[in-house]
Amino acid sequence: MASIKDVAAEAGVSVATVSRALNGHPSVSPAARARVLAAVETLGYRPNAVARSLRTDQTRTLGLVISDVMNPYFTELARSVEEEARALGYSVIIGNADERPDLQDHHVTTLLDRRIDGLLVSPTDGGSPRMLEAARAGTPMVFVDRWIPGVDVPVVRSDGRAAVRDLVAHLHGLGHRRLAIIAGPAATTTGRERVDAFREALAAYGLPLPDAYIGQGDFQAGSGRRVTEGFLDLPEPPEVVFAADNLMALGALDAVRARGLRVPEDIGLAAFDDIPWFLHTGPPVTAIAQPTRDLGRAAVRALVERIAGRAGASVTLPARLVVRRSCGEPDGTTPHQSPSPVRRSTP
Repeated sequence: MASIKDVAAEAGVSVATVSRALNGHPSVSPAARARVLAAVETLGYRPNAVARSLRTDQTRTLGLVISDVMNPYFTELARSVEEEARALGYSVIIGNADERPDLQDHHVTTLLDRRIDGLLVSPTDGGSPRMLEAARAGTPMVFVDRWIPGVDVPVVRSDGRAAVRDLVAHLHGLGHRRLAIIAGPAATTTGRERVDAFREALAAYGLPLPDAYIGQGDFQAGSGRRVTEGFLDLPEPPEVVFAADNLMALGALDAVRARGLRVPEDIGLAAFDDIPWFLHTGPPVTAIAQPTRDLGRAAVRALVERIAGRAGASVTLPARLVVRRSCGEPDGTTPHQSPSPVRRSTP
C-alpha cells in the first residue's frame, strides 16, 4: 500500500508539499499539484483517515441513533441521511436504540468515543442521560423526527396536524362518526402530538374522543393488535381506527382479520407514516405520509452547519394525506368528496 513518502518520491516533491497539495493549500503551484495528483493516481494512494483526523480534529463521520431500525420509516430516514452525508463527504455510523433509553445511551457513548464530528438522534422515550449530557456539553447535534422540549438543539421534523385534519374531514365526509386512535408512547413528542392533533380535528366537527376510543400503543405491531382487539370488544366499536404509526396499523389489520372481519366493510383503518407495504395490503391503507427523504437530507445539512460552528436551523416540513380504500371510499374519491357511507356490519 503506497505511502505519502512514495507519492512524494514519484512526484519529485517533499512530503510536506504532498500534504499541502492534497489539502488544497494555496501555496502549492498548479504544476506541483498536478504532479502530486498524477502520482496519487498512479500509485493508488489513499490518505490515512486516522492520521488526518488527528491533524484536523475531524473524522468526517456522523453518528445516527434511530429509535427502531425495524420500522420502515426509520429505515428510509437512515438511507436518506447516509446518501446526503456521503454527498457532503461524510460517512455515517448507525445505532439502533430499539426504543430503549439505556441502549440509546450506549450508542451515544460509543459514537462519541469514536470521535464522530456530530450526532443525529431521534430520542426514545423523552431522551437519556448521556445524550442530554452530550447536547448540553456542546456536541454538534440535531434532533430528527422526535425532539426534547427545552433542549437547545435544532429539530428537523414534519408537522402532521394539517394532514390529520384532512384525514378527519375525509372520514367525516364518508359518514364516519365513531373514530378511535391507537396512540404512541406519551413520553415521546410524536406520541403526544398525534393524539392532540386527532382530538382537535374531531372537535372541529363536534365529535368526541372518549377514553374508550384511545388505546395506548408503543409504536410496535403487537400493541396495534392488542388495542384493536379491545376496540372490537366494545359494546359500540369504532367505525374507523387511526393508528399513530405504520407498525401499529399492521397489527390492527391482523386483529381485524383474526376476527373474520373485513376492512373497510366492517371497520375502517388509517395510519400515520405511509410505507410501500400499504399499497399491497388488502385493501390498500389510507395513510399520512411524511417527507422522509427530505427530512433526512435537511437533518444532515443542519448538522453540518453545527459542525462548522454555525447555529443550524430547525426545519419543519408538512406531511400529507394519501387516500386509499381502507376507510370505505371507492376508487377515484378525493379527500373532501362525500360519497354515500358504505354499509357495514356490526363486529
